Amino acid sequence: MKVLVINAGSSSLKYQLFDMTDERVLAKGICERIGIDGHITHKPQVEGKAVFDEDVSLPDHATAIALVMEKMLSAESGVISDVSEIGAVGHRVVHGGERFSASCLIDDAMLDEVRACIPLAPLHNPANITGIAACRAVLGDVPQVGVFDTAFHQTMSPAAYTYAIPYEYYEKYKIRRYGFHGTSHRYVAARAAEMLGRPIEELKLISCHMGNGSSLCAIDGGKSVDTSMGFTPLAGVPMGTRSGDIDPSIIEFLADREGMTVDAVLNVLNKKSGMLGVSGVSSDFRDLWKAVDAGNERAKLALDVFFHGVAKRIGAYAVAMGGVDAVIFTAGIGENGAEEREAICKNLGVLGLALDTEANKVRGKEKDVTAAGSRGRVLVIPTNEELVIARDTVEIVGA
Repeated sequence: MKVLVINAGSSSLKYQLFDMTDERVLAKGICERIGIDGHITHKPQVEGKAVFDEDVSLPDHATAIALVMEKMLSAESGVISDVSEIGAVGHRVVHGGERFSASCLIDDAMLDEVRACIPLAPLHNPANITGIAACRAVLGDVPQVGVFDTAFHQTMSPAAYTYAIPYEYYEKYKIRRYGFHGTSHRYVAARAAEMLGRPIEELKLISCHMGNGSSLCAIDGGKSVDTSMGFTPLAGVPMGTRSGDIDPSIIEFLADREGMTVDAVLNVLNKKSGMLGVSGVSSDFRDLWKAVDAGNERAKLALDVFFHGVAKRIGAYAVAMGGVDAVIFTAGIGENGAEEREAICKNLGVLGLALDTEANKVRGKEKDVTAAGSRGRVLVIPTNEELVIARDTVEIVGA
């Protein structure tokens, strides 16, 4: 079966086409600036086929999907001969609330449930729904599956997901810790078990998904038992432009002192804080390292704040699980940042974890970078959320 995987944003649409007989990627790309002007980058993964990278008119997501199909079928850039070869479509859906603890077939009832979660993810769920509607418009009755960022964390206990606020707000509004990046955490945990040659059911793992948005997850026996992001992706460790956890009173304090609305303060916490806010330089870790080399103390402070936050959370999760068999680094910074991994692991000696600095000189490749004598393993595992979505899609459509 060939599966098209879609990740729709408000003005973008990322995609990959898989041949699931061998899990090979046939083509991937992105449509950008949808509803503004438009640009598509289509990259066939088949020898002899040309990349298509041009400005195009993309007034809406349905037009973007139609253009993707056109490129999939074209003589120059195509990788299929007929649309009927696409057996199913898998969609990333950010928020499934408490309703979805696993991926599921998309129908009208399911979409109603996803719409009900819009207040919990007002920037993401509407875009995901738009992507689903666009595929329906272009591909008709091809089965579609929703794979939720939040689903993996539905195994957390009430003690882990409950906020210590009046319980009525949970009952009325479902205010609780949800967690995100669940598809990534699930993938790397399964790969870690394979790398270690042990059943996942007997492993205690800590997954560090570190990118512009970062979250950590404590995974005990293959199940999420705690995670750093919360009611929204703003919570947890400091990130590229997000503050992570702060004293909630800071919001009122800034609103009063700066004459700002709550929305304006939240915009600062989401878009002007984190590494960017502390350093005053950039949200990109590569820029921060360059600034550190040039003697910028605030850039160094920003990095130290990040390393401290991640290491502290790893320690907390090791305590919560009663131990840790492996720490996993994944996503853009986790996969490519040898300096970041080394700086974080310097603080983990108390857990008996040690990193081999020579083995750690790796970017974007799966590798065990554990030092001799370490009680637990340190693993670098590139994430593959799209493959997880494709696998779930095949399993559900096949069933």
